[in-house]
Amino acid sequence: MLLCALTACQAPAVVPEASGTFTTTPPLDADAVWSGTAEACRGDLGPVVDCLRATMEATGASPEALAASARMAEDGEAGYIARWQTIDGVDVATTEFPFRANTNQGTWLIDASRRICDVDADPFAAADSDRQDIADFRAAHPDAMLFAPAHLEGTQPLDGGGVRLVFATPMRSCHACADVATLRVGYDFDDARRFTGRRVIDLH
Repeated sequence: MLLCALTACQAPAVVPEASGTFTTTPPLDADAVWSGTAEACRGDLGPVVDCLRATMEATGASPEALAASARMAEDGEAGYIARWQTIDGVDVATTEFPFRANTNQGTWLIDASRRICDVDADPFAAADSDRQDIADFRAAHPDAMLFAPAHLEGTQPLDGGGVRLVFATPMRSCHACADVATLRVGYDFDDARRFTGRRVIDLH
């Protein structure tokens, strides 16, 4: 079902500005990519987060790479940035989580102010809680979850020189279950490529 008409999608995003973003010290750039391997940690008896950090340090990981991995560790994840690209002026980092059972990759968007937005975080923010269309879907599919990684569908120009990156993520009740819907979310950036917000585009 369509959650907003194409014209409505040009309106300001429902989750504005810095909401849902975070930063690291030092700020991230392309040097945050780590090209090593974490295979040695699979047989380690200690916490994989500690093993991964030690492995990264031993292989000469940059301060930016270590900062990104440390931020993931704050969320209880052992991971690192495996790839970096720039799409229409927005930096896009592919995150790798080698010890997860199922979903091993994710996506971070890094804006001009070095704020980071996790594309695979739950986009059903409080600002959407009163939308009947979303409420109806969640009532019909209470067990439906997002199954990352999100897929970049493309970009859309915004007024004033901004850009919207559109990501699609399947929703299922379990890893082996069939998709019950695909969620499309737009992430908006101004002409200077500062993050200005995100909005659900459609869920069908």
